[in-house]
Amino acid sequence: MAKIIDGKAISAQIKEELKEKVSALKADGMEVTLAVIQVGKDAASSVYVGNKKKACAYIGIRSLAYELEEDTSQEDLLALIEELNGREDVNGILVQLPLPGHIDEDKVIQAISPRKDVDGFHPQSVGALCIGQPGFVSCTPAGIIQLLKRSGIEIGGKECVVIGRSNIVGKPMALLLLRENGTVTVTHSRTKDLREVTKRADILIVAVGKPKMITKDYIKEGAVVIDVGIHRNEENKLCGDVDYEDVFPVCSAITPVPGGVGPMTIAMLMNNCVESVER
Repeated sequence: MAKIIDGKAISAQIKEELKEKVSALKADGMEVTLAVIQVGKDAASSVYVGNKKKACAYIGIRSLAYELEEDTSQEDLLALIEELNGREDVNGILVQLPLPGHIDEDKVIQAISPRKDVDGFHPQSVGALCIGQPGFVSCTPAGIIQLLKRSGIEIGGKECVVIGRSNIVGKPMALLLLRENGTVTVTHSRTKDLREVTKRADILIVAVGKPKMITKDYIKEGAVVIDVGIHRNEENKLCGDVDYEDVFPVCSAITPVPGGVGPMTIAMLMNNCVESVER
């Protein structure tokens, strides 16, 4: 019988811990402040931004919202980031992605001060992760490590396979698993005999971006399966990259969608905001 890894419960636990830390910081006269910038009114982005604001309010983090028009120029956005970089009362800056097509996302990410890069996307943050230096870590992979550790799942010495090589999930995920002494293989759309590779995995992290692509044929008996994907199926219900019903009888532990990885991303963003002050 597979164990369901409850991201909602684990993220709630982390938020309670952070609430205490924020309260202690306030007692010492320090306030944690996150600036959130959204350009345009993308519906999914608005939901994410709303969830981030709610989490800030719950933990006691002050949030500043900058809701800019869809046609905001790149220059104006970069000028706002520069202003926030210079503000002593702002600890973290988050620009909600995706941005409208006329804005260069890379330039925007690089404009955020690495000291305030709570998303962990800046090249300096990624470089620090590569060489084991302190720095902010991308929130979704950091959340997955917490899911595994707090569920009592040992990473050291395990065969870990990551499906996906994005800069936001796949690559930092592989680096974090290495940091925890996992033996890591990264696979992607060009991997030959993908099933043969994934069937070696003791821990399989799926961030492939295709609904229900991973069936039990990809899974070793007793593996731990972490599903990063989120999609809407034909009935408009949320589902992941993993065919949950098909895989459930084969694995030893699995994250559901929704309620698995998703809540952890916001919990780790809050954690990065608190870390920005503690540093």
